[in-house]
Amino acid sequence: MVIVCSCSDNPDGTTDNSNHGEEGLQGTGVFQFSEYETLVDKPLSVYYHVPDSAEEDAPILFLFHGNGRNAFDYRNAMIEKSEQYNFIVLAPRFSSQDYPGGDAYNLGNVYTDGDNPSPNSLNPENLWTFSIIEPLFDEAKELLGSTQSTYRIFGHSAGGQFAHRFLMFKPEARVEKILVSAPGWYTTIDTDINFPYGLSNSILEDLQLNQLLEKQVILLIGDLDNDPNASGLRRNEIVDLQGTNRFDRTLNFYNRAQQRAMEISTLLNWTLEINQGVGHDFTLAISKGADLLFEN
Repeated sequence: MVIVCSCSDNPDGTTDNSNHGEEGLQGTGVFQFSEYETLVDKPLSVYYHVPDSAEEDAPILFLFHGNGRNAFDYRNAMIEKSEQYNFIVLAPRFSSQDYPGGDAYNLGNVYTDGDNPSPNSLNPENLWTFSIIEPLFDEAKELLGSTQSTYRIFGHSAGGQFAHRFLMFKPEARVEKILVSAPGWYTTIDTDINFPYGLSNSILEDLQLNQLLEKQVILLIGDLDNDPNASGLRRNEIVDLQGTNRFDRTLNFYNRAQQRAMEISTLLNWTLEINQGVGHDFTLAISKGADLLFEN
């Protein structure tokens, strides 16, 4: 059973027990998703907004929060754009308790220790955090009565890390368009650099680069998101090969994609967007990102 609350929700991931029902998703609220096999004992809180004018074919957007695990705030920041462009927002909250650290969220729980991948530490695919998204889409479609066959993604900061790796590890996911906003660092498409910083020494060694590069990907970064000492920014001699701040790392990721597309003679369907005058601010990124995802 999916428990829905369309009246009141709380920023800590809990629900208001005063008005639960099974009427489906309407207005602004939160529901508890537990239909996936790993969620039976730890339901996932999913904050949502459905515009009053949304019809059965309204686009669906998955909104992935940063390291603050504040899906409530992200959902709220997206409501105005949701109304403007008439799309549905789904913002799952991956709590620190159930998805601790970068291994379980940013790196998708593919390995028990993502910084030291090995065949012995590879988790079964049903345990990957990435594996929750497709079943969640199916459940949301049922609750919404949606006819959508695809969805879009916006991920900022740690959510941007989750989003771009989701495309790599789930190449068959029904993603129409994805916006990756200001990750602290990337898994680059280099086959001579070990995972998590590159593809080597991981199951991504067999990644079909042409499929990845042909997907509709938007990379968004603020031109002021350039602090090499930013809080939570990973720094070491390997990751610093990408650059020493989020801005440089995003440019490096995009430039490397251009190079690889030329090397393998494939279409690059990625775009780079610079958010002028913006630092590491999820509200400003959301405003710009929604325009990029839905304006055309």
